[in-house]
Amino acid sequence: MLTIARTSLSMSDPNAFSEVPLPLFESESHLISKGSGKIPSYLQDHRKRLRERFMLGGAAAVPDYELLELVLFRAIPRQDVKPLARKLLEKFGNFNSVVSAPIHRLKEIKGVGDAVVCELKIIEAAAHRLARSKVMQRQVPSSWDSLLDYCKASMGHQEIEQFRILFLDTKNTLIADEAQTKGTVNHVPVYPREVVKRALELNSSALILVHNHPSGDPTPSQADIEMTEQIRAACDVLSITLHDHLIIGASRHLSFRSEGYMRD
Repeated sequence: MLTIARTSLSMSDPNAFSEVPLPLFESESHLISKGSGKIPSYLQDHRKRLRERFMLGGAAAVPDYELLELVLFRAIPRQDVKPLARKLLEKFGNFNSVVSAPIHRLKEIKGVGDAVVCELKIIEAAAHRLARSKVMQRQVPSSWDSLLDYCKASMGHQEIEQFRILFLDTKNTLIADEAQTKGTVNHVPVYPREVVKRALELNSSALILVHNHPSGDPTPSQADIEMTEQIRAACDVLSITLHDHLIIGASRHLSFRSEGYMRD
């Protein structure tokens, strides 16, 4: 739920998983010299078959737990990662939710340490960057689906509310995407005056507001509606167009304009 800010500007064995990251450089070879040495042949064969299946069939050829295994192979080079992959999915639900889970919650899972967290967060960052590259400096009307995909990837699985603004130029090309504020699980403060101030700084002629509902339900609250109208009123004074306000849930989204919450 957004609110208008009134202030001034401004497994049973605890050692079942032993994380030793694969060396990126020759100088890191000492990191994998400890322990039993070679990877057991059955693990080598399993990993080889899984990688081959993935390379031949792509993501569609492997379910979530095997895709997660592929990510964990690098972080845990000499252990069977299947049990950990399944524990992570049992905890968070699906691959996307595992990758985007907060670090402190990931570390609550026995067997997850810095190496695993690092690999998961690299995947998350890569996904966000790829999705963002498909929308930046492109006209929004022709890339709307990609824009929604980007918003879902960057915000749909967050556990706290986040408020973002998409800034467009006179040709409706996306010139900037900025996270303005973060809040709690059901509340984020919004400063209408700061919104329009930033639009002027970027020479933006139009905006799209985006925020997420961690509950998964994108239905706007009364505070969401009131805040949107206040930002719209501020934009009108400065001849800035407010195109839409999107609320992103884990599996679906809501458009204020499509649902009739915004006046024409």
